[in-house]
Amino acid sequence: MISSGNFEASGSAEGRYQLLVESISDYAVYMLDPLGTVVNWNLGAERFKGYKAQEIIGQNFSTFYSEEERRSGAPSRNLAKAAAEGRFEEEGWRYRKDGTRFWANVVIDRIVDPLGRIVGFAKITRDLTERRAREEALRQSEEQFRLLVKGVTDYALYMLDPTGKVASWNAGAERIKGYAEAEIVGQHFSRFYTDYDRDQGEPERNLEIAKTVGSVEREGTRVRRDGSTFYAHVVIDALYNDLGDLIGFAKVTRDITQQRETQKELEQAREALFQAQKMEAIGQLTGGIAHDFNNLLMAILGSLEIAQRRMKADPRISPFLDNAVKGAQRGAALTQRMLAFARRQELALGPVDVIDSVRGMNDILERALGPSIFVTTNFPLSLPPVQTDRTQLESALLNLAVNARDAMPSGGPIAIAAQRRTARDGGKLRPGEYVVLSVTDSGEGMDEETLAKATEPFFTTKGVGKGTGLGLSMVHGLAEQSGGAFVLTSRRDHGTTAELWLPLASGLTPELSISAAMTTSAASTPKRILVVDDDFLVLLNTVTMAEDLGHVVFEASSAEEALALLKREDVDLLITDYAMPKMSGGQLAMRARERNPDLKVLVATGYAEMPGEYRGKFERLGKPFSDSELRSAIERALLATS
Repeated sequence: MISSGNFEASGSAEGRYQLLVESISDYAVYMLDPLGTVVNWNLGAERFKGYKAQEIIGQNFSTFYSEEERRSGAPSRNLAKAAAEGRFEEEGWRYRKDGTRFWANVVIDRIVDPLGRIVGFAKITRDLTERRAREEALRQSEEQFRLLVKGVTDYALYMLDPTGKVASWNAGAERIKGYAEAEIVGQHFSRFYTDYDRDQGEPERNLEIAKTVGSVEREGTRVRRDGSTFYAHVVIDALYNDLGDLIGFAKVTRDITQQRETQKELEQAREALFQAQKMEAIGQLTGGIAHDFNNLLMAILGSLEIAQRRMKADPRISPFLDNAVKGAQRGAALTQRMLAFARRQELALGPVDVIDSVRGMNDILERALGPSIFVTTNFPLSLPPVQTDRTQLESALLNLAVNARDAMPSGGPIAIAAQRRTARDGGKLRPGEYVVLSVTDSGEGMDEETLAKATEPFFTTKGVGKGTGLGLSMVHGLAEQSGGAFVLTSRRDHGTTAELWLPLASGLTPELSISAAMTTSAASTPKRILVVDDDFLVLLNTVTMAEDLGHVVFEASSAEEALALLKREDVDLLITDYAMPKMSGGQLAMRARERNPDLKVLVATGYAEMPGEYRGKFERLGKPFSDSELRSAIERALLATS
């Protein structure tokens, strides 16, 4: 620590002492020479005062005083007193490098050599700003209490004697607690606590804390004169006279029952927002993964179909190809569930009769659920149709029923019901009319933690190999994409109710369809087709499939390459992937039609929706697709009106 002159460190003991002092960060500890010049500097000094050692060593310590104090000679007087008496101590404002000030406790000790000559001073500074602020706050609190106590009605402001008995009472205390002043003065304040808090010693403990630290702040249930309770915010300040003797306590109580309820509602809203944001983020990730996986499955399924078609049947090979196709198809079904959760699956939205759909599934449900499950239904005589995809709705209902069965290993009843409900403003649903389809079981139920995660993708409570964790995710995605909501309620050992809220099917715009009277002769004629996809594996398979259908096929791996090719070649049909870098398939199609308004377009995509500006303008083909699905899509595209 000592850096020059008589302060040079020597010996291992002094070295260790130097290291100790230099490492202290809660105190500024440094040395002055006999004239007050700083000769060393520790970490605490640097933290409090803001000066690096190289900035301040060699400067006079008066730098830390105000200009007025320097003019009055205070730094020199302080050193002189320390030199004469051996020690100087005071509290006062000191200044940092940046000009800000802090309240400091300062001690200056003189240092003498063996001959009694003063060789310098040791200076220790402690930052007491926070302590002074607390003391000032206490003084202000006492003053405000005296000024405001008589007129305040929204706060209970009163005094306690040192034993906790009520010594004064204001109008706010009478309004909040119900006692008149004559009834309560002289009584112990513990009567405002619940029986449980009194048995736990809470009143006495609060007074003891206030005595120790000057103030205590609590929130909790308090009792009125009539026995009713309210939720209170309480502050108890210990009061002392000039001699430091405890003379009592100032107590401030505020009824925050309504504020607490509002805070609970706010926290619930924040939690709902957080959950929505989390689910949206998971949905985006899941949708992106499913889209890329769809491309891989497209390459696998397409290649397998082409291989099956081109090779001779061989009992040693064909079963394995069939098995690979089935596996890839199961993967395609899995991606559809992922896309359903992400609200990016392709839905055939239209009017659906919920009652008719459920009744049509009776046989399927009986076979899937087994003899130990008894299904009951509760429907009104009629319900308006809802807007959703019938196939996906039936799949969702089957998922929910199977989950309900799995929650009752020993069997039991499953209740399927539907009713018309109205959503009001303020909920997560858009205001309007809905049909609520519910599935209720009396099984194991879920705790709050499990319930919160139930609709997240890949979360499952089933054993290994017994579930993908995408069933409820798919139901959630279907409800959201249909314009409704999926609501789960459950309690441990009290069963689960799953509700699908689906909007009524009023005002639906029917999808464009090709007239049954139109023939497919034009579509059966070989055409010139341009296939565009940035994934080489998908591009290869799509080109091969189209060629096998008898068409003349051109290929491009980007929108820019496709536009260049369209300048050179006459094309009857453009088949393009939608999600491509730099220029999407929708943008490519619009650019291509600017040059050739009669160009037919087929967009191949695994996503459910394109931007509104493209909706209804092009035929669509969901990925992954087979050669038969490609054939049908090409026919639709060629026969469609632009």
